[in-house]
Amino acid sequence: MSDMDLKGLFLKHASTLRGYLARKVRDPQLAADLVQESFLRLAERGRKEQIDNSPGYLYRVAGNLLVDHIRQETRRKTDSVTHEALADIEDEMAELEAQAMAEQQRMALKQALSELPERTQEIFRLNRIEGMTHAEVARQLDISDSSVQKHLSKALAYVMQRLQAAEK
Repeated sequence: MSDMDLKGLFLKHASTLRGYLARKVRDPQLAADLVQESFLRLAERGRKEQIDNSPGYLYRVAGNLLVDHIRQETRRKTDSVTHEALADIEDEMAELEAQAMAEQQRMALKQALSELPERTQEIFRLNRIEGMTHAEVARQLDISDSSVQKHLSKALAYVMQRLQAAEK
């Protein structure tokens, strides 16, 4: 098929073929792409062998390309999800991850505290968990304020060391 024959076919059939495809796919850009691909295939095939019914061949090729496109889109299709919904999922995952990390830290803290002497554990619990002041802890346990500070200092240093080691 000569270039002049191809040009004549294009001028005669391109707009009707594009209209036919646009009605099917409701996307003028896709229809134009399919028309162009149809004419390319006609040109390739026409160089190799004689085509008796060129307009029929064009419509058949365009229809087949459309079916192929729809099949590919169906395979690629995923349900549309709003960005907000995706952000919510990410937030939930981050929250779950944060909860898991916090739980691991609580377990590591609990383990580290259990390794301390009982008196140090008790002082730590009263001050850091129950919120008592150094003076209140000292009065309750009948020890000096400086003794409370020493036990707390020892407990905090040991706990921090253990938590840092657990992170590595």
